[in-house]
Amino acid sequence: MQKKQVNKEHYRFNKYMHKRRWASIWHQIDEITKLDASSVLEVGPGLGVFKAMCEVFGISVKTLDIADDLSPDFIASADQMPFDGNAFDVVCAFQMLEHVPFESSLKIFSEMCRVAKKYVVISLPDAAQYWPYLIYIPKIGDCRFIVKKPFTIQSTHKYDGQHYWEVNKKGYDESYVEKMLLGSGQVTLNKTYRVKENPYHRFYIFEKNR
Repeated sequence: MQKKQVNKEHYRFNKYMHKRRWASIWHQIDEITKLDASSVLEVGPGLGVFKAMCEVFGISVKTLDIADDLSPDFIASADQMPFDGNAFDVVCAFQMLEHVPFESSLKIFSEMCRVAKKYVVISLPDAAQYWPYLIYIPKIGDCRFIVKKPFTIQSTHKYDGQHYWEVNKKGYDESYVEKMLLGSGQVTLNKTYRVKENPYHRFYIFEKNR
């Protein structure tokens, strides 16, 4: 059973909603709209920015969280969701799974796969250090790319009050995390990428096996 980790004050605008996070939210919405889903469940919605923005564009999103002060549609633990299998076209969780120990995150991911009918979309913190660059090219426009920081050593993650683990910390190599996620649900990984405006956020788009 999950336990509430942060209070509502954590999501204060000037503290939490920096421009890089807005860029990540754009990618959240972009990925969901590409999947043409009629029903979406978001696990760990925070203040509900993703849901609110999706509804502007006609996408119905329900939310699940254990924190009643965030006013989710369903108050329940993510590792014991009160839904039948295949209940939602898409189930998503953005920057959420790292807030529980790794084994617990795999249980939650397995539950997400059970409840999803078509796709599971998540984002996770990726600790491998990349520098984001923006170059303007006349007649083409803005070109964004990221470059891995040279001579970096993989560090050991220490629980900071919020994150229990992060991708590309010692023991959580990208390939290992991917393997463990795939082994936790009947899904195929369609793609994974880092947000160029915010390389700390890595997205995964899984399709449910049929």
